[in-house]
Amino acid sequence: MKQFKTILKFELLNYIKNKVFVGITIFLVAAIAIVMFFPLIAESFGSKSTEATDAKPVMLIVNDAYDNSDILKESFSSAFTDYDVQVTNDGIDSVKSLITSESAECAFVIKSDSEYEYYVNNNSLYDEKTMIADSVLQNIYRVNAMVKSGISSQDADKIINVQIEHTTTSLGKDQTKNFFYTYIMIFALYMVILLYGQMVATNVATEKSSRAMELLITSAKPVSMMFGKVIASCIAGLIQLVAVFGSAFLFYNMNKSYWGDNFIIKSIFDMPLDLLLYMLLFFILGFFIYAFLYGAIGSTASKVEDINTSVMPLTFIFIAAFMVVMFSMSAGSVDNALMRVCSYIPFTSPMAMFTRIAMSTVPIYEIIISVVILIASVIGIGVISAKIYRVGVLLYGTPPKLGAIFKAIKKS
Repeated sequence: MKQFKTILKFELLNYIKNKVFVGITIFLVAAIAIVMFFPLIAESFGSKSTEATDAKPVMLIVNDAYDNSDILKESFSSAFTDYDVQVTNDGIDSVKSLITSESAECAFVIKSDSEYEYYVNNNSLYDEKTMIADSVLQNIYRVNAMVKSGISSQDADKIINVQIEHTTTSLGKDQTKNFFYTYIMIFALYMVILLYGQMVATNVATEKSSRAMELLITSAKPVSMMFGKVIASCIAGLIQLVAVFGSAFLFYNMNKSYWGDNFIIKSIFDMPLDLLLYMLLFFILGFFIYAFLYGAIGSTASKVEDINTSVMPLTFIFIAAFMVVMFSMSAGSVDNALMRVCSYIPFTSPMAMFTRIAMSTVPIYEIIISVVILIASVIGIGVISAKIYRVGVLLYGTPPKLGAIFKAIKKS
């Protein structure tokens, strides 16, 4: 235990004193501060030019189909409340000139009661104005058809624009509400494992080049050395995450009134306590699984330059797990057969099971089975990695094959 504590303290101090580690942490906290204070900063600069910012962009309507242009203006104004809707009799060339000169943002040229042409300078990927315009013109067409059939325009308008009320009662989990912080946890786990796993492997390979390692590995227990290194990297990663997400939570509460009712931001910071605990549990166990393997692989590398090649198969496994979870989340089907299987495989369960817990209803026995398998795998992989580490750091020259490593372990 004394050896473990000494190694843990030494490795943890190395992380904390590392200028890159400190610099990245400060940079991330500063970036979070800029994002969280952005509404306040924008409001401070915007208050100087409120008249300019209050002006609505112009939307032009060219009516070549209807006798009454007021219906068009009223309907489009109701549908596009963020625009100054203006009906014009100018020609197409004049309308195009107004749009390209940015005097108007867009224009609808109504050619008939079921056809129009939409003009815009730069068509955005998320421009949905044509979808709204389709609905507006469909309603006008239906009202006119009803009026021709003898129904008054007022009754036709009531029929077309009847308001339907509904309520949604979720008996399980609300995927819409939980999506964003689930995504952030999965992405944070992905980044931390790739970053710190690579750091563990690199540190081991660097130490291997020192002749002092031969004396150290023969005097200290390999389990103490491996667990000390991995737990130190885990603590360093948690410190960094707490600094980043803690500062984000603090800055958000300082600027809560400026964010208003932003659904995405609120959902991120309103994570239930039980999900936060599940997140920490699967995060730590998942980190241990990969960190032990990265450390073992790093000990078999002959040179630091060989690390990227050596860890590539493990990285591919982790990326595959990440992609399975991301595709399932995007499809809204986190309880599919593949995700259920991945919930019990140690390499994929930290992400898969947490995602299912956050976005669906998972029986408690499934969670217990997944956690037990994961804990047993962490201990087993940790011990095996420590033995590989003891043999690997004493092997030089050509990177040893897996069979040779296990033979050396058996002999030792």
